[in-house]
Amino acid sequence: MTVDQLPLAPYAAHDERTRGRRHAEASPAFRTEFQRDRDRIIHSNAFRRLVYKTQVFVNHEGDLYRTRLTHSIEVAQIARTIARALRLNETLVEAICLAHDLGHTPFGHAGQDALNECMKEYGGFEHNLQSLRVVDELEERYAAFPGLNLTFETREGILKHCSVNNARQLGELGERFLKREQPSLEAQIANVADEIAYNNHDLDDGLRAELIDLKDLMQVPIFEREHREVMALYPGVNGRRLVHEIVRRMINHVVTDLIQTTTSAIQRSVPADVDAVRARSRPLVSFGDAVAAEHLELKRYLRDHVYRHYRVLRMTNKAQQVVRSLFETFFARPELLPTEHHQAANQMETASGETGRARAVADYIAGMTDRYAIGEYERLFDPAKRS
Repeated sequence: MTVDQLPLAPYAAHDERTRGRRHAEASPAFRTEFQRDRDRIIHSNAFRRLVYKTQVFVNHEGDLYRTRLTHSIEVAQIARTIARALRLNETLVEAICLAHDLGHTPFGHAGQDALNECMKEYGGFEHNLQSLRVVDELEERYAAFPGLNLTFETREGILKHCSVNNARQLGELGERFLKREQPSLEAQIANVADEIAYNNHDLDDGLRAELIDLKDLMQVPIFEREHREVMALYPGVNGRRLVHEIVRRMINHVVTDLIQTTTSAIQRSVPADVDAVRARSRPLVSFGDAVAAEHLELKRYLRDHVYRHYRVLRMTNKAQQVVRSLFETFFARPELLPTEHHQAANQMETASGETGRARAVADYIAGMTDRYAIGEYERLFDPAKRS
């Protein structure tokens, strides 16, 4: 029997056992519940905007760098492979991965940090919570309800982190953070696949941008080992073909270890169902110790040599200036917002005071693409630009 033919494991998330949606709907006729979630995510406005949102490099710096959209697709591909090997719900994993960055600001983590600083007196800003807000409230597509009305299981996977204060406001979805329990295995896979994708693909983009080079990367154990093996097999290979061979083998190495380590953990714990997985105090999805150490070493290298490279820091500085200026201006003068967002700000301020107005401004900024944010900045502050 091949992997494709294996039935879902008893501890997988099964569509027919979903905890349901916030607003009751008839079951889909020709799709599963999680297929419906995935399809709604793909057709959302927020998903389309990811194509012009930064991963590390701002969109206009080059056409071949990752964006939030390509990153999300790559995360889904890695996660689906893992889910299939572990007999878990591949469609649910895909839906979580495609939705996990829907709430991300323009300009990557630089934009998030700036918006969080602006919002510190109004509840802060965290992109996981914003992704949930997008699918629960902000998408406007259906007559019967706000948002996308996704299943509990997909929403559970989107929410990777949450403070105790925020968890208390989320009802059933926030309980695991209060009880220090775990999400489904599908959600755990999506979380680790995200790390695998950005570690390896940010390395690839860093090489393409010439922020780092092959010689420097020899100090990273996992890269040095795969480089040595590739050169032994293909002595004449170089350039992009060499880089791709190394990166794909690095991904294969950590994914294989993750599948093997997680399989052993599942065999030891023998969870009866998905709720038994949730009741655990620690996740079941993990690397072995040696690969975890290598993975962490690569992460530290990227932090020191890519994310803190002066060219990236210059972009980060400009991005944060744009976000701060937009927030301060729109918060002080919400009448400068486009009509629908001005109306939302008025309604939210009536309901929650300045905190509501701030959240409406944050919603507007978080929904921007990189180029739209730059355009708004120019329209507000450049006298030569038309409004």
